[in-house]
Amino acid sequence: MKDTLYVVSVIVAMGAVTFGIRALPFVAAQWLQRHRFVQRLGQFLPLAIMTLLLLHAVVGAAGTHTSLPWPEAVAIGLVVGLQWWRSQALLSIALGTTAYVLMRNLLPL
Repeated sequence: MKDTLYVVSVIVAMGAVTFGIRALPFVAAQWLQRHRFVQRLGQFLPLAIMTLLLLHAVVGAAGTHTSLPWPEAVAIGLVVGLQWWRSQALLSIALGTTAYVLMRNLLPL
């Protein structure tokens, strides 16, 4: 009986903490929208995260083959050029990914 009460109380506590963590942004939304630091993060952070993800993926992919990382460089150039020209992230990512996959699978490297 003592073990059952302990397990139930732990599950209830974990549920309350999980609910609180997930509800906090909604409760604090008014404050977060007015805070200058949060607004600055909202402008800067998405680009920084995408850049870090891109660097991690490129370094990992370039390490899987012995030739120079030309497919990675061409795909990045294509994505950057398309994004600068058209400003459509989905189009840029889709065409850059397609070009990279085709280069890696069809070209002898």
